[in-house]
Amino acid sequence: MPKGLDVGTMNILSAKQERNETVFVQQRNSFVEIDYSDMADQMLSRSDVLHIRKGDEVYIVGEDALNFANIFNEETRRPMQAGILSSDEKSALPMIKLITEQVVGEPQRKDELLFFSVPADPIDDDMSTLYHQKTIESILGDMGYNPEPINEGMSVIYSELADREFTGLGVSFGAGMTNICLAYYAVPVMKFSIARGGDWIDEKTAQATGNPVDKVTSVKEDDFTLDFETDVGGIEGALSIYYDNLLDYVIEKIISEVDDEDIEEELDVPVVVTGGTSTPDGFEALFQERLEGASIPFSISDVTSADNPMYSVAQGALVAARSEEQRGAQTGSGGRGEGERETDAEAEAEAEAEN
Repeated sequence: MPKGLDVGTMNILSAKQERNETVFVQQRNSFVEIDYSDMADQMLSRSDVLHIRKGDEVYIVGEDALNFANIFNEETRRPMQAGILSSDEKSALPMIKLITEQVVGEPQRKDELLFFSVPADPIDDDMSTLYHQKTIESILGDMGYNPEPINEGMSVIYSELADREFTGLGVSFGAGMTNICLAYYAVPVMKFSIARGGDWIDEKTAQATGNPVDKVTSVKEDDFTLDFETDVGGIEGALSIYYDNLLDYVIEKIISEVDDEDIEEELDVPVVVTGGTSTPDGFEALFQERLEGASIPFSISDVTSADNPMYSVAQGALVAARSEEQRGAQTGSGGRGEGERETDAEAEAEAEAEN
C-alpha cells in the first residue's frame, strides 16, 4: 500500500488510502529533554507519551514535547530548522528517525512505495536541501520502504488543483520555509522556496514581546485571528504585524521569479494556499488583498485555501505514490524522473478529488 509523507519543520504527517478514506497520522517534529529518575521513567512508561531514554536523560518527543516545555518553562528542541535537518542539533537524526517511524509505521511489504516531500532550494539563502533529502531517503529505505522524493510545491498542485486541470500557483506556508510552484497542466513552470515561514514569525514575535518562542507558537495555534484589531503591544498584535510582513516578502519574491522565468502574461491563474502557517482565520483574505495589489505579470482568477491545510502536502505525495504504483503495475517499469511523474499523476489526482 503506497504512502505519502510530509516531512515538515513543525509537523511530520503521513497519508495512506484505506478503501475510500484517506487516513492521516500526525506528530509534532520536536522534543524536550528532562532528567531521568525512576519515578519519571515509571510514569512515562505507563502513559502514551512518546519518549526515549539515553543514559541519564529522557527525551519527550512529538506533541507532548510542547506541553512539557510550557509546564517547565523550557524551549523545545527541533530536529529540523528552516525546512531541513538542523546542523546545530546533535540529536536531530535519532529524533527525526523516531518520529518518522511513529508516523509512517512499518511497511506492509518490502519496498513499499512511499513519496516524501522535499523543499526546493531557497532563492534567498545559499542553503542546499540535498543532504536533507538523501538522509530522509536513507531513513525510509532502512525501514523497508522504496522512498521517492517529491517537490513540496508540486504536492500542493496534485492535492488541491485537480479540478483546475492542475494549472495554478500552489503556495505552501510551512514552519521553516514557504514553497511555491506554478504549474501548467500538471507540468511545473517554476518551483522555488523562500527561507521564511511560521518559525520566522514566531521568532520575531518572541523577540519583540519578550516571550518564549514556544509560548508564541501556542498562542498562534490557539484560535489566533489575523484581523489587526488586537492591541499591538501583545503577542497577537505582533503576530499580525509579522504575518503581514511575511506575505509582502513572499509576494515580492514571486514577482521577481515570474519576471526571471518570463511567464506568459495571458495566463489566468488560480492560487491555492496551504500549510500550517496559513491556518489562522483571515489569512486567505489578507493574502488575496496583497496579491491583488501587487504587480504580478499574469491574471489571478481567485485565491482559495486548502480544505485541510495541514494535510495537503501529505495528500499530494500520496496521490503521486498511488499513480506511480498503478503505472508500475500496468507497465512493469521501474522508477521515472520527476517530470514524468508530475504528468502521469493527473488521473490519480482527479480520482482523489472525486473522493
